[in-house]
This record gives sequence, C-alpha cells and structure tokens, in this order.
Amino acid sequence: MFQKLIFIAAAALFGAGAAHAEEVGDVSTAFKLIGPNHKIVVEVFDDPRVAGVSCYLSRAKTGGVSGAFGVAEDKAEASVACRQVGEVQFKSPLPAQEEVFTERASFLFKHLRVVRMVDAKRNALVYLVYSDRVVDGSPKNSITAVPVPASVKIPVK
Repeated sequence: MFQKLIFIAAAALFGAGAAHAEEVGDVSTAFKLIGPNHKIVVEVFDDPRVAGVSCYLSRAKTGGVSGAFGVAEDKAEASVACRQVGEVQFKSPLPAQEEVFTERASFLFKHLRVVRMVDAKRNALVYLVYSDRVVDGSPKNSITAVPVPASVKIPVK
C-alpha cells in the first residue's frame, strides 16, 4: 500500500500521463491582495482518439499565495461541453469507457478527469468531468454528449 502511495505521489509530481489543454480565457471571481486572483478558467482539448471533437472545460482555479506557488487545492467544481468541430473520424476502435483528459487540481492527490463513454445504441459519445482524490473524491460532476452522424458508426472494441 505504501509503495502505491509513493508511486501516485511521484506520478503527480512529474505529471505522468497528464494531458494539457489550451487555455481559452479566464475571469476573476475574487480579488487577492497578494498573489493571483481566484478565477474560473476555460480550457479546450481535442479528443485524442476522435478527430473532429473538442471539449471545453470550465473550472475553478485558486489564487492567493498558495495558488501562486502551485500548492493550492482547486475546488471540485467543473463543467464540460464537447462539440463536433469538424468531420468525425475515429483513429482506432474505442473502448466502451476511457479517460481522455486529466489535470492536477492540487499539489499531490487531487485530479480533474474527463472520461469518454460510448453510447453505441444512440451513436453518441458521452463525456463526464469529475474530480477525485486518493482518499475522498467529490460527487460534483458535469456531463455532455456529442451525437455522431448516422452515416458514421462508432467503432467499439
């Protein structure tokens, strides 16, 4: 158990497996005299296995001194909206469920995650955003779906 915790901590410190999103913009939500303000950040990332689908995330980002040094814990509140932005093409068959994005939400043990699920019956891709911790995650979440054109069947593993 101890070795598992050390591995998780090392992965978090070195960003193992973490994808990076492009920042679209942000708005300040609270003024901080020292350090950056608290913000809501809007980011976008492309689905790594589905060309033509991009996901927009909005999430809280803690400011102040702890935020400036990267040791603050961001709130577990996020929203996701995925859209078709081009011709949908699958790079390979998709698993029924797969994590497509992760980003650190605290110095060590908290992450924001986006999971893609395939709704084969309705020919749609469903995206869920949530945050987790090693010990205690949050039930706060947001969901969105991208209908795939009927002429394009989703290849499922």
